[in-house]
This record gives sequence, C-alpha cells and structure tokens, in this order.
Amino acid sequence: MSAIEVLRRYYDAFNAGDTDGMLDCLSDDVAHHVNEGNIRVGKEKFAEFNAHMTRCYKENLTDMVLFEAENGTRAAAEFIVNGTYLTTDEGLPEARGQTYRLPAGTFFSLADGKITRVVTYYNLADWIRQVQ
Repeated sequence: MSAIEVLRRYYDAFNAGDTDGMLDCLSDDVAHHVNEGNIRVGKEKFAEFNAHMTRCYKENLTDMVLFEAENGTRAAAEFIVNGTYLTTDEGLPEARGQTYRLPAGTFFSLADGKITRVVTYYNLADWIRQVQ
C-alpha cells in the first residue's frame, strides 16, 4: 500500500470519527507530535489524545491535498479543519458551540505500510480569534 493510500485511509477514518480505523494505520510505537504540545509515543497515547479531542471538538477535514516523497517513507497533508468547539478545553477560551475554519498541515513518516510519526501544525492564535 502506498503512503498516499495509507493517508487516505487515515483521513477517511478521521472524518468518519473512527478512532479504531485511524489506529489501524499507525505503528505500535507511533510518535505523535501535537501542535504546541508534547510528543506522545504509542497507540494508547494516541487513542487517549483522540478521545480528548472528540470530547472537545467536532471536526471535518476538507480541501485535502496529499504529498508523498522518499519512496513512500515520508508524506504530508494540507487541509482545512472545519470544526465546532463543543466542550471547553483546559487553558483555552470557553466553548459555546463556536465554529471555526482553520488551515492546517501534517507531516508523516511511514514504514511497512504504517504511519510511524505524525506532526500536525496549525495557527493556534487564529483558532483562538475565531472562537472568542
């Protein structure tokens, strides 16, 4: 399976709210680099983060562009996050069902058909302006 195919499966699962489908795309020791946060290692930490995000945010990704390089061992995605802020996330503005539209991107490393590294970036200040 190509890197692009793995990313499509991963993002299809994301948009479907299918955490297990996302986890199936990851290596057991995946390194998840969260925007302005800590690095979480392993599927269990990824699942915990995803449960938190699902509780606080309802998001759908559109305008997806996928890139593949280095014989499928590196890949990237650029997209728009269309979201609703459901529950107040600690240290962030109060949630009142605000909607937002935010450009974002993710960089990936892959091995043996699995994602081994996920690094996501977006402009947090832009998101805060949209939900205040």
